[in-house]
Amino acid sequence: MAINWFKYSAPTTFYGLAGKLIPWFAIFAAILFAIGLYIGFFVAPVDAQQGEFYRIIFIHVPASILSMFLYMIMAGYAALGLIFNTRLSAMMASAIAPTGALFALISLWTGALWGKPMWGAWWMWDARMTSELILLFLYLGFIALHASIDDPRRADRAAALLAIVGSVNVPIIYFSVKWWNTLHQGATIKFGGTSMHVAMQQSLFIMMLACWLYAIAVVLARVRSIILERERNTTWINDLQEVRS
Repeated sequence: MAINWFKYSAPTTFYGLAGKLIPWFAIFAAILFAIGLYIGFFVAPVDAQQGEFYRIIFIHVPASILSMFLYMIMAGYAALGLIFNTRLSAMMASAIAPTGALFALISLWTGALWGKPMWGAWWMWDARMTSELILLFLYLGFIALHASIDDPRRADRAAALLAIVGSVNVPIIYFSVKWWNTLHQGATIKFGGTSMHVAMQQSLFIMMLACWLYAIAVVLARVRSIILERERNTTWINDLQEVRS
């Protein structure tokens, strides 16, 4: 029998589905984090040019990629909520923002830890670093703007406009190393092949998947909280076992 996935576009049905999925995503994320970090820090060989300092890439690269992808997903949900006036889409956008901001902060922080021994400075006004900093400000601006408006629907629309306009910054981050003379190296992994050691590739891919699973688990948990807050006066919320207990 075919599953009617459209029914999960309503908060009433999505709430229960999210609750069932969260433990699975969280458990597999924890397992993959442990495996990825072990391979990256204990199995992968020392880099010929950067020595041991390069190992920060196993955290820095996945965090940087997730910060960009999550922003585009957030902007996509915000656009859906703005165009079609769907409640769950706006809730998902709000739930994604804090996690995206976290990954942007981790990207900047680990980039500074990597840049100090490589470039001799914690911060350089490099095109990619600057545009990543702008991305963090866009996340924080989305969160602050949404929190500053009392009416949730008006807050959704205002924050959605900011998210959509700010999405132009994501391709700037990605293509900055090609468009300008930056300190950053090019793509670490290319479709045409890479010279990276297989253990390095394995750690990067595993950490990338772990970050995705973590992000999904946290966003689902946060959107459940948003649903509870916004739907608190409805009958179905009051009938939930966890609310009554």
